Amino acid sequence: MNVHASQVYLRLKFGLALANSVMFTTYAVYFIQTLGLTPLQLLLVGTVLELTVLLFEGITGVVADTYGRRKSVILGMFVMSGSFFLEGSVIGAGAVVPVISLFVWVLISEAIRGFGETFLSGADTAWFVDEVGEEHAGPVFMRAKRWTLTAALFGIGISVGLSTLAANLPFLAGGLLYAVLGVYLLLHMKETKFVRQERPPGSGPWTELKSTWLTGAREISSRPILLMMLAVTVFSGAASEGYDRLWEAHLLKEIKFPAELPISAALWFGLISVLTILLSMLAMWIAEKRLDTTDERIVFKSMFVLTALRIAAVLSFAFSPNFGWALVSLLAVGVIGTVSAPLFETWLNLNIESRARATVLSMMSQSDALGQTAGGPFVGWIGNRLSVRASLTTAAVLLLPILFVFGRVLRKRQ
Repeated sequence: MNVHASQVYLRLKFGLALANSVMFTTYAVYFIQTLGLTPLQLLLVGTVLELTVLLFEGITGVVADTYGRRKSVILGMFVMSGSFFLEGSVIGAGAVVPVISLFVWVLISEAIRGFGETFLSGADTAWFVDEVGEEHAGPVFMRAKRWTLTAALFGIGISVGLSTLAANLPFLAGGLLYAVLGVYLLLHMKETKFVRQERPPGSGPWTELKSTWLTGAREISSRPILLMMLAVTVFSGAASEGYDRLWEAHLLKEIKFPAELPISAALWFGLISVLTILLSMLAMWIAEKRLDTTDERIVFKSMFVLTALRIAAVLSFAFSPNFGWALVSLLAVGVIGTVSAPLFETWLNLNIESRARATVLSMMSQSDALGQTAGGPFVGWIGNRLSVRASLTTAAVLLLPILFVFGRVLRKRQ
């Protein structure tokens, strides 16, 4: 196994998790309390992000498979760094160009971020799996998840501390961390196993990109299991967009934090994140000991069980009668998502050929973006017309088709 590639991949995941934790632990305080975004606007922010991903994901995935995964990842780092700097400077940008509202500046930032994410999505995993080999990837994916949880733990403290000084500081710090990570990859990320496909005589770059895209499309269409997972990611994306964008609003506006405790909203979100990470670390340790990630059937069965638990946890959170109930449900959703992610990633890479890996992974991300783009505004509209609780319930209902598909595949295999 390529130990150097494994170390670079683990540090990459650690750095990304640290930066994201710094920014997104207290982003609700910045978006909701400082910028005053409504539930519908929060969903529209996500919609713009995912629509950008939907438009560019396929193109940038093909770029990674055609010209190199390393170049794609590093480019994505610097583009996203710029987007987060802009997002943290929204108030200043609004003062410089007052004809553009703060909400529009947020949308512009998210569009740039989405463009950058498409260069990273799929390319980092494709690079890593090719460098170390499919047979060694699963255990490293599980280890990487532990690294990201540790990084997120550090990020929470930094986020809460910066947020108490100024609500926008976490985004500025996150943008700086992305830039530093980009420089690190420039110096240390080596690409030794990537094989660029031969360009037909007389063909130009567009012909080459088209050939790579068609290879990825044939890879998916020739495997029913990949087609099935493509559909699964659509529903998963629709459900996650509603939940991810509104759970903080549900706590702030409908559940409310205990008034008898003199704790700020930023600190509450930090404490919730810490508890989620500590429980997730324990769950990941148990999963690493008990689950054989090289056995595809065990991985698939685990995903079925975790999906059922996720539905139950989201519904429990939506109908929580008090803060204590909501907290337990919220922690359950977080832990389930943490354990599910590396299992899905492992299973997916076991079913993709190397030559089109980044393209296929990008197509999967594209279907996720399609679900979020289509489902996000619908879930947000329900929140505006009825309540955030109704939006969360809708998010749980959108997960039911995934459970049905998993169950059907398991019955066939048995």
